[in-house]
Amino acid sequence: AKAIQLLRHMGVEVYMLTGDNQETAAAVAHEMEISHFKAEVLPSEKADFVKDLQAQGMIVAMVGDGINDSHALAQADVSIAMGKGSDIAMDVAKMTLITSDLLAIPKALKLSKRTVQTVRQNLFWAFIYNIIGIPLAAGVLYSYNGFLLDPMIAGAAMALSSVSVVTNSLRLKRANLEN
Repeated sequence: AKAIQLLRHMGVEVYMLTGDNQETAAAVAHEMEISHFKAEVLPSEKADFVKDLQAQGMIVAMVGDGINDSHALAQADVSIAMGKGSDIAMDVAKMTLITSDLLAIPKALKLSKRTVQTVRQNLFWAFIYNIIGIPLAAGVLYSYNGFLLDPMIAGAAMALSSVSVVTNSLRLKRANLEN
């Protein structure tokens, strides 16, 4: 229930598809406060449901752990297999969590967003460095004021650029994924 609440807080709409009977599915959906659920769903119907959501323009993440989830996992935009699930589900999924704790799903989504943000920051600063550094190293200012960048300084600046990218990326290790 906590994982579903966290996902909703992140703006994720939660659907439950299960092969279980209608009464069991309704009880679980009620207890977990899931308003969208389907019961007695066959594996191929799960994949069709994912396709229908995608046809509506939704980006679909599928979480599963069994053989019966593998077709839907393959169809989903983002597929997450639970660590104690079947081998085929883990093979098909784009991401496998090493745990079967559903609270790891919101954390994984937050980490992936932070990772993309960090990659963009690294690319931005690398481009800025190259836009400024390469013309200076090539001597673009030499004809104006006689400035030539010493190759040792250019090499040190390049190394410093790499260090800053690695340092920025290492901040992900300290990222707070609880909020």
